[in-house]
This record gives sequence, structure tokens and C-alpha cells, in this order.
Amino acid sequence: MTDWLTDTRASYDTVAAAYADAVRGSLTGDPYVRAALSLFATLAGGDGPVADAGCGPGHVTAHLRGLGVDAFGLDLSPAMIDVARRDHPGVRFEVGSMTRLPLEDASLSGLLAWWSLVHTPDEALPQILSGFHRVLRPGAPLAVGFHAGEGARLKTEGYGGHPMHVYVYRRTPAAMTARLQEAGFTVEAELCLDPSTPSPSAVLFARS
Repeated sequence: MTDWLTDTRASYDTVAAAYADAVRGSLTGDPYVRAALSLFATLAGGDGPVADAGCGPGHVTAHLRGLGVDAFGLDLSPAMIDVARRDHPGVRFEVGSMTRLPLEDASLSGLLAWWSLVHTPDEALPQILSGFHRVLRPGAPLAVGFHAGEGARLKTEGYGGHPMHVYVYRRTPAAMTARLQEAGFTVEAELCLDPSTPSPSAVLFARS
């Protein structure tokens, strides 16, 4: 593993339980995120598996399944996967890296990267996005949520006050759109969240 992957895995192994507690029920109070996930579920349809790449404690994966999607979760952190399996029994969760997806070519009817690229440095994005393109069926949807803006900061303390060592990257929707296009995607829609606050976010919907 490169250093950023090692740091990300170790950090989220450390905060897994506290992170799960922090995000449990978070979708209930966020109608715009729920609407974005509902749109993604509609685009993905019901004719094949859908990956939640970087699923964390699995709450979004479980939400997608509640919307009728055959969703499963992948995450770099074994501790996160343990929490996801505990909290959402009967849902498929696996340890895996987005840098080398353990999936067959053209095997997915959709892929979600829900704020799971925020610790990925720019130089690693082409490999990851190309991997997303590889595993998606032609025309299948990809939804990417991310922190909007520019620059990066080092996060040294996380959920529950536990130590972490990860960089948090912000990217403009235009920059992320360009990255997706370079990987072979067509971006079809953009959703801006909290655009007037100090911590805006964005979601891009694209197709392979």
C-alpha cells in the first residue's frame, strides 16, 4: 500500500465505532442527500448489483437496499466492515480497495462513491476512476459525492476525539467533471449542497 492508503485504513480502523455512531440516522435529517440517493437508485435500476465503494459503516448501502437496489459495500477498513456487518446483518460487505476493485469487468449496474474519494490525492484519481469505468456496464450510472472547493488539510483528530492522519481534499465540480471525462464518463447532472456555507459539497451524476 502507498502511505495514503495505509494512513486512511489505520485512521478509519481507529474511529470506526465512533464514526458509525456519528452518522447513524444522519440521512433522516438530510432531504437533499436522500433525494440524490433516490435518483441514483432510479438510474441504477434493479437488474444487477450496485457497489457502494468506500461504504464505511454501511448506512448508505442499507439505505439503497431499502430503495430496492441490490447494493453491497466495499471499504478499505476492516474495522468499518466489521461495524457494517454488525449493524446491517444480511447485507453483503467486503474489505477492498478502490485502487484495485475485486470485481469483474462490466459487472455492475451502478456504483456509488459517497464522499469516499475525499482522502484520495490527485495522482491516484485516474487509476481509481478508470477502475470504476472498468467494472460498470456500458451506460451504467456513477454518483460521486465530495467536498467542494480547493485545497487540502491534514486531519489529525476524528470522531470521538480519536487520532487520525488523513488529508481531506476539496475539489471543484468542474475539476471533478474533468477527471471523470478523462476516465471515459459523461457527466449528466450536478447537485450543489450548502453552497453558501464554509463547507459546501457537491454530487455529480455520470454514466460510463
